[in-house]
Amino acid sequence: MKLGILKETKTPVDRRVCLIPEQIARLISGFPEHDFFVQSSNERIFSDNEYRACGVSVTANLSHCDVLFGVKEMDQENLIPGKTFFFFSHTAKEQPQNRALLKRSSELGITLIDYEYLKKNSARVIAFGFWAGVVGAYNALIAYGKLTGTYELKPAHHCYDLQEVKEELRKVNFQDSLRIVLTGEGRVASGATGILEEAGIQRITHERFLEQEDKYVYCQIGPQHYTKHKFGEAFDFQHFIDHPDEFESAFFPFAEKANVFIPCHYWDNRSPVFLTREQMKDLRFKIRLIADISCDLNGPVPSTLRASTIESPFYGYDIQRHKETMPFLSDCITVMAVDNLPGELPRDSSCDFGKNLMEKVLPELLSGGKSKMIENATILKKGRLTEPFGYLDEYLNG
Repeated sequence: MKLGILKETKTPVDRRVCLIPEQIARLISGFPEHDFFVQSSNERIFSDNEYRACGVSVTANLSHCDVLFGVKEMDQENLIPGKTFFFFSHTAKEQPQNRALLKRSSELGITLIDYEYLKKNSARVIAFGFWAGVVGAYNALIAYGKLTGTYELKPAHHCYDLQEVKEELRKVNFQDSLRIVLTGEGRVASGATGILEEAGIQRITHERFLEQEDKYVYCQIGPQHYTKHKFGEAFDFQHFIDHPDEFESAFFPFAEKANVFIPCHYWDNRSPVFLTREQMKDLRFKIRLIADISCDLNGPVPSTLRASTIESPFYGYDIQRHKETMPFLSDCITVMAVDNLPGELPRDSSCDFGKNLMEKVLPELLSGGKSKMIENATILKKGRLTEPFGYLDEYLNG
């Protein structure tokens, strides 16, 4: 089998890659019966020469490969008929912006496997979520420094790696009260809490957060804290997952006590919103900065009007007019809503992603046997929707 690593073609440029040079070298050694190729790229965080130095073949054209691996969605003109592709397609939730990509893939008889649906025991085996949390929390601290005028941090994408980010955090100087509420308990939240603690921000319980006025603290809450059952039943996580429409928001008490909100949660559009526009106008509402790592547009947080960019991560939200304004103004909320945060630390996030791809996915692909995990993540097989994704038929052909 011939396997190719694609260059990223999405705009703005994404410098990540799904396998770094040393990882491919190990695969070449471990699977000598298979051939590995990397498509030449001037943008990738690891240069062509770094791959060549590890004994990896670099080429401009991957049309001779059987299976191709990317990170983000492919441009339609770079799709190769009849090939198998692995990438984040962002089509399985019927995202309108990617319908044409799925349609063209179908027309070309492509087999499309989406990383997001590679799961074991219902848990994803590879993802960039941890790094979204890392960069998102770091951006929150950048914004807090700008809001208070007490310190300045270098953007994460100007740092070589995570270690340099951690060194930057030594500049943090809390002269004003900092009280952060962070929602979510998964990979994203894990990355975010690690950065907050690296910066010296103390974690406290949600009870203490609501009852006391500690100055430099954060609390992490899950759906058992920020929602409640409409009819007073005890919280049950599985019931919440199955019937989120039976719950209502219990978040506002935290908005009365926090000045920074970092959403790291997964949100189902059947779930209650965290805040309403009316609640944000309430005089008791104290949040001045929302670093929306989850970035659900037109969803649970009214101030997330649009996704922002790595180059321009912040914008302002005028609560009274429900409109965008300049960030860091005293009478508005500052919003961070970058939707490709892991791209700010491409070296670390690529290495971590590649490690899981190499250890948890590729052995099943290269063994020659059938893989239930890969089958379940296959949206298209030779251009046709597979059974798990049959519900996309109207989206694909409509």
